[in-house]
Amino acid sequence: MNPSLKLFLVLIVALEATFTSHLYINLVIIACALATLLYHRIGGRRLSWLVVITLVPAAALFVTIAFFSPAHNVHFAWVLVTRLYVYVLTGATVSCTTSALQLVQSLEQNCHLPSKFAYGILAALNLLPRIHQEVRIIRVAGQMRGITLHWWSPRLYFKAILAASQWADQLAQAMESHGFVEGQSRTYAHRIPLTSRDWLTFAVLVVALQALMIALH
Repeated sequence: MNPSLKLFLVLIVALEATFTSHLYINLVIIACALATLLYHRIGGRRLSWLVVITLVPAAALFVTIAFFSPAHNVHFAWVLVTRLYVYVLTGATVSCTTSALQLVQSLEQNCHLPSKFAYGILAALNLLPRIHQEVRIIRVAGQMRGITLHWWSPRLYFKAILAASQWADQLAQAMESHGFVEGQSRTYAHRIPLTSRDWLTFAVLVVALQALMIALH
């Protein structure tokens, strides 16, 4: 399916799960999301991490609602827990099956996202490893001067922000030197198609979701 339609489908599922409080609907959505991830051969370790990491806030949510709320509503606690897994697993069907580059390119080409936002998002994503490396360099440089910069130290992030601002200027100059002009039409090296089959798949899944909501209501 087209990456943009895949993202919109996940947003629709999340909205439906947010405004309904049906445990069985959430369980069916979770099962479908897991089946999709297994179909795309997502690694078992990666999938296990998703389940285990989500288990921590899910357990806290369950204990709070089931034991410390005035109503002690165990059923609603399970609804909230499964809703949290709906958010995580359906989001994973997008993040684990579509690269950030493909998604941004699709939003730019198929949803007319302005180019400056598309390239800004890609620049931010590509700068993350460099920012991580810069933080390590700043911490090592501080240790050489006898200064320990912990991860909560404001000085550490202030120095990193200064470095990032310099990279932003360099990136803007590089884009201009490669012919980027804001507001001008552009050609694409890699086209992201939006076919009638994509629309049909999207429509069928949305209708199936509504039918599931009505059947299990």
